[in-house]
Amino acid sequence: MPTRWRSVLPHLDEPLPEDLPPEGTAAGSGVHINLPMELVRQSLQTREFWDIPQEVADAYRSFRPTPLWRARGFEAAIGARVPVWVKYEGGNVSGSHKLNTALAQAYYYKRAGVRELVTGTGAGQWGTALAAACAMFGLRCTVFMVGSSLAKKPYRGVLMRLLGAEVHASPSGLTEVAAADDGSRGNSLTLAIGEAVEYARGREGAAFCIGSGETYSILHQSVIGLECEEQLAAQDAEVDAVVGAVGAGSNFGGIALPFFASARSAGRRPPRLVAAESAASPKLSRGVYAYDKTDATGTGPREAMYTIGSEYRIPDSHSGGLRYHGAAKVVSALRHSGRVDAVAVGQVDALEAGRLFTVHEMVLPAPESGHALAVAARLACQGGQDGAERGVLVCLSGHGYLDLGAYQQLLAGELSDRDPDPAGLRAAMSALPLVGERTRGPLGAVAGAGAPIGGAL
Repeated sequence: MPTRWRSVLPHLDEPLPEDLPPEGTAAGSGVHINLPMELVRQSLQTREFWDIPQEVADAYRSFRPTPLWRARGFEAAIGARVPVWVKYEGGNVSGSHKLNTALAQAYYYKRAGVRELVTGTGAGQWGTALAAACAMFGLRCTVFMVGSSLAKKPYRGVLMRLLGAEVHASPSGLTEVAAADDGSRGNSLTLAIGEAVEYARGREGAAFCIGSGETYSILHQSVIGLECEEQLAAQDAEVDAVVGAVGAGSNFGGIALPFFASARSAGRRPPRLVAAESAASPKLSRGVYAYDKTDATGTGPREAMYTIGSEYRIPDSHSGGLRYHGAAKVVSALRHSGRVDAVAVGQVDALEAGRLFTVHEMVLPAPESGHALAVAARLACQGGQDGAERGVLVCLSGHGYLDLGAYQQLLAGELSDRDPDPAGLRAAMSALPLVGERTRGPLGAVAGAGAPIGGAL
């Protein structure tokens, strides 16, 4: 198991764009999300390697290293021309890769004196991971879960409560941001996160915590790619394409960016990095590179991201945690510089890929992971410039045992795909300031990291 996380920041073509203040505020004001100082450093410093704290490493050892195998049955089923290597992150209590950063964040927040962590979650993997991490480190946990997802997957709520968390369906009756919603953001991760931000702000000893698109979260997820590099080397195997699903970007960043950093360090050409996103929220393939809000409150800094607009109402689908309007700053910057490719996948194709994988590999993928498997299958079956020549590595970011309702609908022929409304996309993106054309000044030295919590190390 790795003893250090690896940052991609030293290997970017240029520094990440600085954040802008919230709309209607002066530079340096309006930021209410506090972070432990170490997470601030991990977001801003260009140090490449960061030691994993001993307490976090000990917690990792209950489920890491995670398995990597060549999916020969899946290869045969899809007619693959090259090997497909699968990294499986579903073998822990949360059922997904999210526990990698949840444990790290709970550790740092507790050291900073926080007693309760509050978060928003889409499909529930992140909420479950944070509930587990809070239980391990002795913190209270409150989760706002997208209401439509909680209704489809009620046992996600049961598992979070079993781990000691308090769970609320979003929109809830507990926050002003939910009460003010006109239905345009209902059943969206943006609103659930906004409720968590507001709720945490009003509780003593509480802090908002999130685990997908943040630079420090992607750093913690680098254990995935670092293990893959060693595991592939032990098999004398090489890949020229690395695939992960993208909601905001943590599991994609975790598996792909260590390969990019290693190649840049060695002066080699990196493998093709392919982000698989939901066709219902195609920020990387149909969005704009602009400054946008990260949640429905709009009180935090506006970040440079590929986005379809935080005001866009994302169609309901079984894409779960992929139903988010924007991509992480790091992933967006790499996409903008041409280092990351993106493919949008419909829910039917994603679940069908998951069904095939289940039948031929005896592992049931989450719907999010099905999007990545569908893209990996295309790359493995195509030749030339559009495919892979040596092999494909794909992150199976979680299991699908709490998503069987989606597979039931697939088997019953009840699923279809709804394309985003072009007019709605244009309207949601039209007023966003494009990166490079900003009209407001930056927040300053710690822009986008949030204000550090006193006492953090």
